[in-house]
Amino acid sequence: MDLDEVAGRLYAVPPAEFTAARAAEVRAAKDAGDVRLSREIAKLRKPTVSAWAVNRLAREHPEELAELLALGERLRAAWQEQDAGALAGLTQRRGEVTAKVARLARQGGGLSAAAASEVDQTLDAAVVDADAAGQVRAGRLAKPLSYSGFAPAPVTAARPAPRARTLSARKGADAEAEAKARAEADAKEARKVREREEAEAAHREWAQALESVTREYDERADRVARLEGKLAKARKKLEEARRRLEVTRREERHARQQLS
Repeated sequence: MDLDEVAGRLYAVPPAEFTAARAAEVRAAKDAGDVRLSREIAKLRKPTVSAWAVNRLAREHPEELAELLALGERLRAAWQEQDAGALAGLTQRRGEVTAKVARLARQGGGLSAAAASEVDQTLDAAVVDADAAGQVRAGRLAKPLSYSGFAPAPVTAARPAPRARTLSARKGADAEAEAKARAEADAKEARKVREREEAEAAHREWAQALESVTREYDERADRVARLEGKLAKARKKLEEARRRLEVTRREERHARQQLS
């Protein structure tokens, strides 16, 4: 048993069952004598509902997800090559495939509007970013992904000489820079909100674990106390029996001497 194998099992279970399943895996690793693995398992984070929905795609709909991720690879290549024609067709195809995969993630219900939005955000990140695509393909997300960078736009015409630039072009550049700054500020604020939510979720998870472990400790302590009470009574009876045995031996020895 290794960490990859355990993580694969854990991130396949619904979030509501994750904590109990992780605790069972930690105990199994300890019972097997692998303390290091048990510690690594304990560090695995409980997935959000949206992350679990994307993980489920990797397991239940691998072909459809692979189609989306392959499309992302082609899009990134087109961006790199500044191929306007390819980008136009791939962008249209991206919308169709993303919508299809997102519908699969929503099957079965249970996703709030916020969680569904995070699924869409994660799929978009997987299309744009190769690292995000790898995480989605692995099916072990603990939280949704996002991408705050900017994909390069395709070159549609020869670049004009600097002296031919117009005022409208400069204004467009200024507007683009302003939009980028706003987007980066929004992304920073969104990260702060996510980090706060993750911290709150981690605290809730550990609080639940503390309650469970405390209950288990109290039950075992009560059992030990009862056993110790029984042991004390047993020791008392044993001592009484020992005294009777000594008296009986002494009397038997005395009676035997009287026979002589």
